[in-house]
Amino acid sequence: MASQAVTPQSQDFSKWYNEIVYRADLADQSPVRGCLIIKPYGYELWEAIKAGLDRRFKATGHQNAYFPLFIPESFLKREAEHVEGFSPELAVVTIAGGKPLEEPLVVRPTSETIIMESFKNWIQSYRDLPLLINQWANVVRWELRTRPFLRTTEFLWQEGHTAHATYEDAERETRQMLDVYADFAINDAAIPVVQGRKSDREKFAGALHTYTIEAMMRDKKALQSGTSHNLGQNFARAFGIQFLDENNQLQYCWTTSWGVSTRMVGAVVMTHGDDKGLRLPPKLAPYQVVIVPIFKADDERPAVIAAAERLRAELSDAGIRVHSDLREGQSPGFKFNDWEMRGVPVRLEIGPKDLEKGTVALARRDQPGKEGKQFVSQAGIVEQVRRLLDEVQASLLRQATEFRDANTHDVATYDQLRQVIEAGGWARGWWAGSGDDEARVKDETGATIRCFPFDQPDGAGRCLFTGAPAQRQAIFAKAY
Repeated sequence: MASQAVTPQSQDFSKWYNEIVYRADLADQSPVRGCLIIKPYGYELWEAIKAGLDRRFKATGHQNAYFPLFIPESFLKREAEHVEGFSPELAVVTIAGGKPLEEPLVVRPTSETIIMESFKNWIQSYRDLPLLINQWANVVRWELRTRPFLRTTEFLWQEGHTAHATYEDAERETRQMLDVYADFAINDAAIPVVQGRKSDREKFAGALHTYTIEAMMRDKKALQSGTSHNLGQNFARAFGIQFLDENNQLQYCWTTSWGVSTRMVGAVVMTHGDDKGLRLPPKLAPYQVVIVPIFKADDERPAVIAAAERLRAELSDAGIRVHSDLREGQSPGFKFNDWEMRGVPVRLEIGPKDLEKGTVALARRDQPGKEGKQFVSQAGIVEQVRRLLDEVQASLLRQATEFRDANTHDVATYDQLRQVIEAGGWARGWWAGSGDDEARVKDETGATIRCFPFDQPDGAGRCLFTGAPAQRQAIFAKAY
């Protein structure tokens, strides 16, 4: 199966993506419509994402907790904008234990409401603030059009929820966590994200401000890869979350929420993958190195396998995630293709001639053919592999950054924007339009404001749509 060619990205990117997800053994289809079975290889990738984020969360003072999957329906109704935003996506339990429930229970679409109910009980004084909580959980949103990892009825994620004494503290938290997401995306996932603020039309239901990290996929569409929300006092007022300040005055808290989901797995696939399969950044790859022993005669086998095992142990002891492919009945060529499909960053080949010379062949996944292959001494193999993994990590980030920059175009008029979107790419230009103007752009081009980037040019300009004076630029793109 792995040796068969996949649909080229240039021919049908959506079909390419679906084929890669299943043939690289990341996932399997579920008997439940819109849901996904995440297979061990895909789950290990998610665990690496989870570990990279969790380490950063704890370094910034956050603690993990867990809240119920079921939320009383009345909780969601307390914050009107919030329930209106999620209403079409809700799954609701009305019967349990064979009897109708007195109050329907919503299957968690997000946890602001049930967590705020607890915050109300946990916070009494300014001394209880800030309260910094994160939850790793699954959520359910009844999606009509699904795509593996990118949009499924049930998905895995983390959701941070915090409470603060002032707007400034909440805003600082919101921006800090966006920085955490960007740091992870760039340095671990090798995805060069753009940080910015969402337009009011695109912000989270119930939020004061929403910030985002946006990534460009290989089909030049945008993927919202993580969001951080300053919720203001909306939820605090809805749930009565108050504290006595230092002057013994009763105040409402300022709250935030922020999240990254298994959509990040899809982001890794679509940012780095090529027509041979996945290309995984070494920091996230379940296997950083795969060893393929090569021999023709049975009498060559014991020595080659022994050498492969010695190298595997040496790399493993050094903390490198390594797998030795000892499958029988499969040719080396089949194994090469199989591991290329799975995106393993470095392949180590060893055969009888290598034993004689004391060498091995190292092939890097980010560079195809002879250019990506080198012969190195078995002595000092750990240092050689570590150096190569660092090079692959940097190379993937560099390639993705160059691709994004080459396909991001500055536009001064609406006609130019339409041309860029139609050709495929991101359009960046001055914007002072209204929400209705934004809606019209979406209706006519299929593009939305992905964000107002934090990185803005000096000065001001003219809105590409209205011609009015504009103080900031926006990035428009079609998106997942």
